[in-house]
Amino acid sequence: MDNFKYLAIVEWAKKYIESEGLKPNDRFLTEKQLCAIHGVSRQTVRQAMMRLESENVICRVRGSGTFVSSRASSPAAAPAKKTVGVISTYFSDYIFPYIVTGIESVLGEAGYSMQLAITHNQVIEETQALESMISSGVCGLIVEPSKSALPNPNMPLYRELRENGVPLVFFNAKYPWADFPCVSMDDEAAGKKVTDHLFDNGHRSIAGIFALDDIQGHKRYSGYVNSCLEHSVKGFEQNVFWYATADRNNIFRYARDKLIDLFSETTAAVCYNDKLAVGLLKFCRENGISVPGDLSVVGIDDSRYASICEVPLTTVRHPHSMLGSAAAEILIGMIERSRPDPADRIFTPELIVRSSVAKLK
Repeated sequence: MDNFKYLAIVEWAKKYIESEGLKPNDRFLTEKQLCAIHGVSRQTVRQAMMRLESENVICRVRGSGTFVSSRASSPAAAPAKKTVGVISTYFSDYIFPYIVTGIESVLGEAGYSMQLAITHNQVIEETQALESMISSGVCGLIVEPSKSALPNPNMPLYRELRENGVPLVFFNAKYPWADFPCVSMDDEAAGKKVTDHLFDNGHRSIAGIFALDDIQGHKRYSGYVNSCLEHSVKGFEQNVFWYATADRNNIFRYARDKLIDLFSETTAAVCYNDKLAVGLLKFCRENGISVPGDLSVVGIDDSRYASICEVPLTTVRHPHSMLGSAAAEILIGMIERSRPDPADRIFTPELIVRSSVAKLK
């Protein structure tokens, strides 16, 4: 994953310079220090340093070290004319590096540079990223919304972008009130496909674990519901567990007893995504629940975790790189042809069958 991490280091370095109050010609961190801070190879750090130097953020002087560039842009300074802002909820792992790399590849081939910001799925960080990019004059934006199923205070900023004619494309999801185009996987179809697969293997009592604060969670739940209804299963609502994204790393600890009770009444579980499913595999192992013997488990996204975890996961494939490329292509078309917003681009998910589902007699 080091090939993707240099972009995160670039953005971290810009924030570090600002937060530390470094001025032009002040000494910057060494490659060795950056390797230690980020836990990456020297090659990855050098890639980040080259990017920072090309953006006039730093300058390297042979025999002297690395310094903050005297030509470094202030936060409010206008970037190159063909700079696209990309705002993602996360970057360091899962499917996000592939999406962002797909975006960057298409933008680079078309002569655009990319300004990346990470929100950690926090609305206030989305506010800061939007304000920074609006003030710096980016020519377009590609945005993954934060907590997309909840009320959002950034409506005025998106309205400002619309009024100023700044093209924007959402990816993975979009706010219910937003009228910009979106590129995403068909999340409802994804939820339905994995649930249908469980029914096809003889399961009738199926649990669902979904994120309550983003639209993807709601759509995947909708697919689960539609599958249950098509198979004439009633009472499925009592088998659904909702969680907030911020709690995703702790749910198997704070909801242990509730989940054990849930799995004692069900034979399978549909997980919001692969990362959650991998966590469920660990939870089952620690609590004496055999997968798939006692509980079949399916994920969504076909992330890198799905094929290498302790029980290879049945899941559906997310089109990450293609999705990123499509978002960039649509945005470039909007910028260069000043055409009306195109329709949403929705990718059909593909079921990937592995070893985590038992066939019931």
